[in-house]
Amino acid sequence: MTRTVGLVVPAYRPDVETLSAYVGALAAQITPAPTVIRIELDDATDETVAALETLSTSTSTSAPVSVTINAVDDRRGKGAAITAGFEALETDVRAFADADGSTPASSVGDVVEAVLEGRANLAAGSRRHPAATVESHQSFARKRLGDVFAWTASRLLEVSLYDYQCGAKAIDGETWEAVRTQLCEPGFAWDIELVALTHALGYRVLEVPVTWEDDPQSTVSPVGTSIELGLSLCRSRHRAKHLRGDRVHTAIANRRSQPVSLLERFVRDRSPSDTTDE
Repeated sequence: MTRTVGLVVPAYRPDVETLSAYVGALAAQITPAPTVIRIELDDATDETVAALETLSTSTSTSAPVSVTINAVDDRRGKGAAITAGFEALETDVRAFADADGSTPASSVGDVVEAVLEGRANLAAGSRRHPAATVESHQSFARKRLGDVFAWTASRLLEVSLYDYQCGAKAIDGETWEAVRTQLCEPGFAWDIELVALTHALGYRVLEVPVTWEDDPQSTVSPVGTSIELGLSLCRSRHRAKHLRGDRVHTAIANRRSQPVSLLERFVRDRSPSDTTDE
């Protein structure tokens, strides 16, 4: 039986033309074709939504692909957007690809294939893997900060990768069900949290080399994001060790209030803040 694939594309103020072309390529080049591509659109404008709504009819593939858009007014963050998208999917495999298209559709397909073939429960695209192809490099500052972070993470976490933050990952349904309630990071740090906690729960994490081209128009702040990632790395390391049953980290966790998961936040945000008499 063919396993189904759902794909989430988190987007914040995207270039509509670039995103439209990318979604078309994802629909055409991933095998089997995703049954649904869900664009999680933050800080959405009516103009952007209207332009992207044409994707459901303009995308041409050999298999039917449903393109849906979930547009919200605020900026939830990458991690919160992907989590919301994954929760809305009912497919056997859930994957995401960053909206800037830095990871080409064919490479996203390689990441998905690793899960479909059973080689991994979580497949993480990697632009720093020795077998990866980098067609356009980041600025020196962004590359240096990224290299330092990856080096540090590989030594602090029990799962050692060349690259934790590449914008293409895929996970099978069983593994998502196990890790989904543990995820707390709403922003860019979600990637490393997903990798660390999935591994801590005993699931297989595989790094997949990709072709990659830097997007010079990226909205990521090198300094601000590096600080966010550094703090998240410490939190993820602690929580992964706690899940593994480490005595020291379990003792620390028992003395602290537990973080609120993204799923808990979703439920809280959907609940009315007050009640009114009829």
